[in-house]
Amino acid sequence: MSPLEALLLGAAGGLGAVARYVLDTAVSRRIRGPLPFATIGINVTGSLALGLVTGAVLAGADPAVQAVLGTGFLGGYTTFSTASYQSVSLALSGRWAAAVVNGVGTLALCLAAALLGLAAAAALAG
Repeated sequence: MSPLEALLLGAAGGLGAVARYVLDTAVSRRIRGPLPFATIGINVTGSLALGLVTGAVLAGADPAVQAVLGTGFLGGYTTFSTASYQSVSLALSGRWAAAVVNGVGTLALCLAAALLGLAAAAALAG
C-alpha cells in the first residue's frame, strides 16, 4: 500500500465514522422502537455497499478501491461492536426476544445484503 493509499484509507475511515454518527443520530431521533433500527439500517446498507465494492474488485476494479472504500469508509461506517453491545443490553434488560431478533436478524439481513451487493456487481459487470 502506498503512503497516499494509507492516507486515503484513514480519511475514508474518519468520513465513514462521521457518516455513521450523523445518520444514527438523525434516525434515532425520528424512529423509536423495540430495536435499534438505526444501527440495523447502517449495518445492512454497509453490507450491501461492501458487497458492491467487493464485486467490483472481483470484476477487475483496482484493489485500492477495496482498501479505501471497503476497509476505510465502510469499516468506519458499519458497527458490529455497537450491534453486539445493543443485543447484550437488550438481553440484560430482560428483553430476550428483542435481543435474539436484533442479533440474529441483523446478521441474517447483513449477509443477505452483502450477497445482493455481490450479485448486483456481477450483473453490472456483465
